[in-house]
Amino acid sequence: MRIGVIGVQGDVSEHVDAVARAIREFGHTGEAVAVRRPEDLARTDGLTIPGGESTTISKLLVKLGLFDEIIRRATNESMPILGTCAGCILLAKAGGPQADQTETKLLGLMDMAVDRNAFGRQRESFEVDLRVEGLDRPFRGVFIRAPAIVRTWGDCRPLARHGETIVLARQGNLIASAFHPELSGDLRIHGWFLDLV
Repeated sequence: MRIGVIGVQGDVSEHVDAVARAIREFGHTGEAVAVRRPEDLARTDGLTIPGGESTTISKLLVKLGLFDEIIRRATNESMPILGTCAGCILLAKAGGPQADQTETKLLGLMDMAVDRNAFGRQRESFEVDLRVEGLDRPFRGVFIRAPAIVRTWGDCRPLARHGETIVLARQGNLIASAFHPELSGDLRIHGWFLDLV
Protein backbone atom coordinates (compact mmCIF):
# COMPACT_ATOMS: atom_id res chain seq x y z
CA MET A 1 0.00 0.00 0.00
CA ARG A 2 1.05 3.57 -0.59
CA ILE A 3 -0.33 6.18 1.81
CA GLY A 4 -0.15 9.81 0.80
CA VAL A 5 0.27 12.70 3.21
CA ILE A 6 -0.79 16.09 1.84
CA GLY A 7 2.58 17.83 1.81
CA VAL A 8 1.77 21.46 1.10
CA GLN A 9 1.78 22.88 4.67
CA GLY A 10 1.59 21.71 8.29
CA ASP A 11 3.04 18.78 10.20
CA VAL A 12 3.80 16.72 7.11
CA SER A 13 6.98 14.96 8.26
CA GLU A 14 5.33 13.89 11.54
CA HIS A 15 2.51 12.23 9.60
CA VAL A 16 4.82 10.56 7.10
CA ASP A 17 6.78 9.14 10.03
CA ALA A 18 3.68 8.00 11.96
CA VAL A 19 2.15 6.34 8.89
CA ALA A 20 5.43 4.59 8.03
CA ARG A 21 5.74 3.32 11.62
CA ALA A 22 2.10 2.16 11.64
CA ILE A 23 2.61 0.26 8.38
CA ARG A 24 5.45 -1.65 10.02
CA GLU A 25 3.83 -2.07 13.44
CA PHE A 26 0.56 -3.46 12.08
CA GLY A 27 2.25 -5.85 9.65
CA HIS A 28 1.43 -4.14 6.38
CA THR A 29 3.71 -3.71 3.39
CA GLY A 30 4.01 -0.27 1.87
CA GLU A 31 5.24 3.27 2.26
CA ALA A 32 4.18 6.78 3.23
CA VAL A 33 4.82 9.57 0.72
CA ALA A 34 4.25 13.31 0.59
CA VAL A 35 1.60 14.39 -1.95
CA ARG A 36 2.13 17.74 -3.65
CA ARG A 37 0.85 17.12 -7.19
CA PRO A 38 -2.06 15.27 -8.82
CA GLU A 39 0.42 12.66 -10.10
CA ASP A 40 1.44 11.93 -6.49
CA LEU A 41 -2.20 11.54 -5.45
CA ALA A 42 -2.92 9.20 -8.35
CA ARG A 43 -0.37 6.73 -6.98
CA THR A 44 -1.84 6.53 -3.46
CA ASP A 45 -4.28 4.07 -1.91
CA GLY A 46 -5.19 6.27 1.05
CA LEU A 47 -4.60 9.86 2.12
CA THR A 48 -3.81 11.79 5.28
CA ILE A 49 -4.55 15.50 5.55
CA PRO A 50 -2.35 16.84 8.37
CA GLY A 51 -2.74 19.64 10.84
CA GLY A 52 -1.58 23.10 9.88
CA GLU A 53 -3.48 26.18 8.75
CA SER A 54 -6.73 25.07 7.11
CA THR A 55 -7.21 28.15 4.91
CA THR A 56 -3.65 27.90 3.56
CA ILE A 57 -3.92 24.15 2.94
CA SER A 58 -7.28 24.63 1.18
CA LYS A 59 -5.95 27.37 -1.11
CA LEU A 60 -2.86 25.31 -1.98
CA LEU A 61 -4.97 22.22 -2.71
CA VAL A 62 -6.97 24.29 -5.20
CA LYS A 63 -3.89 25.97 -6.72
CA LEU A 64 -2.03 22.66 -7.16
CA GLY A 65 -4.99 20.85 -8.74
CA LEU A 66 -5.50 18.47 -5.80
CA PHE A 67 -8.78 19.73 -4.32
CA ASP A 68 -11.28 18.35 -6.85
CA GLU A 69 -9.28 15.16 -7.32
CA ILE A 70 -9.41 14.40 -3.58
CA ILE A 71 -13.19 14.81 -3.67
CA ARG A 72 -13.44 12.60 -6.76
CA ARG A 73 -11.28 9.82 -5.29
CA ALA A 74 -13.12 9.88 -1.95
CA THR A 75 -16.56 9.96 -3.56
CA ASN A 76 -16.13 7.67 -6.59
CA GLU A 77 -13.43 5.31 -5.33
CA SER A 78 -14.10 5.38 -1.56
CA MET A 79 -10.46 6.31 -0.97
CA PRO A 80 -9.82 6.27 2.80
CA ILE A 81 -8.84 9.65 4.27
CA LEU A 82 -7.59 10.53 7.76
CA GLY A 83 -7.88 14.25 8.50
CA THR A 84 -6.33 15.65 11.68
CA CYS A 85 -6.86 19.16 13.09
CA ALA A 86 -6.83 21.30 9.91
CA GLY A 87 -7.58 18.11 7.97
CA CYS A 88 -10.63 17.57 10.20
CA ILE A 89 -11.85 21.07 9.30
CA LEU A 90 -11.37 20.48 5.58
CA LEU A 91 -13.32 17.19 5.63
CA ALA A 92 -16.38 18.90 7.17
CA LYS A 93 -19.45 20.10 5.30
CA ALA A 94 -19.76 23.17 7.55
CA GLY A 95 -16.85 25.19 8.95
CA GLY A 96 -18.60 27.85 11.00
CA PRO A 97 -18.13 31.64 10.97
CA GLN A 98 -14.31 31.56 10.96
CA ALA A 99 -14.17 29.40 7.86
CA ASP A 100 -16.76 31.66 6.22
CA GLN A 101 -14.80 34.82 7.10
CA THR A 102 -11.56 33.45 5.69
CA GLU A 103 -13.38 31.99 2.66
CA THR A 104 -11.90 28.58 3.40
CA LYS A 105 -13.10 26.15 0.74
CA LEU A 106 -13.98 22.85 2.44
CA LEU A 107 -13.81 19.41 0.84
CA GLY A 108 -17.26 18.80 2.35
CA LEU A 109 -16.95 15.02 2.49
CA MET A 110 -18.24 14.35 6.01
CA ASP A 111 -21.67 15.04 7.51
CA MET A 112 -20.36 17.25 10.30
CA ALA A 113 -19.90 20.87 11.33
CA VAL A 114 -16.73 22.14 12.97
CA ASP A 115 -15.65 25.19 14.93
CA ARG A 116 -12.08 26.28 14.16
CA ASN A 117 -9.80 26.98 17.14
CA ALA A 118 -12.61 25.94 19.50
CA PHE A 119 -10.09 24.96 22.18
CA GLY A 120 -8.18 28.25 22.02
CA ARG A 121 -4.91 29.52 20.60
CA GLN A 122 -1.46 27.93 20.61
CA ARG A 123 -0.77 28.77 24.27
CA GLU A 124 -3.94 26.88 25.30
CA SER A 125 -2.68 23.61 23.80
CA PHE A 126 -3.11 20.57 26.05
CA GLU A 127 -3.04 16.79 26.26
CA VAL A 128 -5.76 14.58 27.73
CA ASP A 129 -6.66 10.89 27.85
CA LEU A 130 -9.70 10.13 25.69
CA ARG A 131 -12.07 7.20 25.69
CA VAL A 132 -12.34 6.15 22.05
CA GLU A 133 -15.07 3.80 20.89
CA GLY A 134 -13.46 0.53 19.78
CA LEU A 135 -10.19 0.99 21.68
CA ASP A 136 -9.58 -1.02 24.84
CA ARG A 137 -7.60 1.65 26.68
CA PRO A 138 -7.46 5.47 26.66
CA PHE A 139 -5.83 7.34 23.78
CA ARG A 140 -3.68 10.39 24.58
CA GLY A 141 -5.12 13.30 22.63
CA VAL A 142 -2.74 16.14 21.75
CA PHE A 143 -4.74 19.33 21.11
CA ILE A 144 -2.97 22.25 19.39
CA ARG A 145 -5.21 25.14 18.28
CA ALA A 146 -7.75 22.39 17.87
CA PRO A 147 -11.14 22.56 16.22
CA ALA A 148 -14.24 20.96 17.71
CA ILE A 149 -16.76 18.84 15.88
CA VAL A 150 -19.90 20.64 16.98
CA ARG A 151 -22.47 18.51 15.18
CA THR A 152 -22.74 15.31 13.17
CA TRP A 153 -25.62 13.99 11.09
CA GLY A 154 -26.36 11.42 8.40
CA ASP A 155 -23.74 8.67 8.30
CA CYS A 156 -21.13 10.46 10.44
CA ARG A 157 -20.62 8.86 13.87
CA PRO A 158 -18.85 10.39 16.89
CA LEU A 159 -16.12 8.09 18.28
CA ALA A 160 -14.63 10.20 21.07
CA ARG A 161 -15.48 13.26 23.15
CA HIS A 162 -13.62 15.64 25.41
CA GLY A 163 -16.29 16.51 27.93
CA GLU A 164 -19.39 16.99 25.79
CA THR A 165 -17.42 18.01 22.69
CA ILE A 166 -16.93 15.55 19.82
CA VAL A 167 -13.24 15.27 18.93
CA LEU A 168 -13.14 12.15 16.72
CA ALA A 169 -15.65 10.99 14.11
CA ARG A 170 -15.92 8.47 11.31
CA GLN A 171 -18.04 8.25 8.19
CA GLY A 172 -17.39 5.18 6.08
CA ASN A 173 -13.75 5.34 4.95
CA LEU A 174 -13.23 8.84 6.38
CA ILE A 175 -11.83 9.59 9.85
CA ALA A 176 -11.72 13.12 11.29
CA SER A 177 -9.69 13.90 14.39
CA ALA A 178 -9.66 17.29 16.14
CA PHE A 179 -6.45 16.24 17.91
CA HIS A 180 -3.07 15.06 16.61
CA PRO A 181 -2.74 11.25 16.83
CA GLU A 182 0.59 11.47 14.98
CA LEU A 183 2.12 13.29 17.97
CA SER A 184 0.92 10.91 20.69
CA GLY A 185 3.28 8.01 20.01
CA ASP A 186 0.15 5.78 19.94
CA LEU A 187 -0.46 4.38 16.46
CA ARG A 188 -3.85 2.74 17.02
CA ILE A 189 -5.86 5.35 15.09
CA HIS A 190 -3.39 5.11 12.23
CA GLY A 191 -3.84 1.34 12.45
CA TRP A 192 -7.61 1.75 11.99
CA PHE A 193 -6.96 3.96 8.99
CA LEU A 194 -4.61 1.41 7.41
CA ASP A 195 -7.24 -1.30 7.92
CA LEU A 196 -9.64 0.83 5.84
CA VAL A 197 -7.06 0.96 3.05
